[in-house]
Amino acid sequence: MPRKTVLVTGASRGIGKAIAVKFAKKGYNVAISCVHREDRLLQAKKEIESFQVSCLAYRGDMGDMTCCQEFFGQVKKQFGGVDVLVNNAGISYIGLLQDMTSEDWERMLHVNLTSVFNCCKLAIPYMLQQKQGKIINISSVWGSVGASCEAAYSATKGGVNALTKALAKELAPSNIQVNAVACGAIDTEMNQWMEEDELIALVEDIPAGRLGRAEEVADLVYHLGYKGTYLTGQVIGLDGGWF
Repeated sequence: MPRKTVLVTGASRGIGKAIAVKFAKKGYNVAISCVHREDRLLQAKKEIESFQVSCLAYRGDMGDMTCCQEFFGQVKKQFGGVDVLVNNAGISYIGLLQDMTSEDWERMLHVNLTSVFNCCKLAIPYMLQQKQGKIINISSVWGSVGASCEAAYSATKGGVNALTKALAKELAPSNIQVNAVACGAIDTEMNQWMEEDELIALVEDIPAGRLGRAEEVADLVYHLGYKGTYLTGQVIGLDGGWF
């Protein structure tokens, strides 16, 4: 039986890397991308290949359709196509909306939402041909409840949630499932800007009493990518009971 292939965007570190490694451990071919940190991307590739699977690493902007087409072309050539798509690439912006530039707003949409559209658009034809497939979008609790000083980020993640639900309905007749994981506070570099007292206050607000781990997100994503053919169109909160 041929190996299945997972494609994970934003996979040089944090949640994306943890997801890629999880699928590698389970015997999947892995395709990973990132925009800036090529050294880290190649480190992740080396770690993935240590599990005796093939890994294709691509440095490029998934919000740019030309880059996305090039990446998917390489994946098709090496692996045949994508069985599981994990849209993880994302950036945050902390600050008042009134202080945000139009350029920052456009960049937020480009990275957090347009990349999801691009990758879904290119992955779907192969999944239709196979009569099966999984799309998992990494979202945030802020996409559901909103966060002060993160209005633009919340808007993009709300868009991801809505896209997830709508696309799931569109693709369900073709046996393709689309779900999202709405992460709470996960212990990654994205949270390292916080002062210690801010971090303590945050943890006190979380009923589980701690931050989540990237590996916990990876476990849930793997489950959604491997099983659950009747589970689709869901935005699943992984937040320690926070919301």
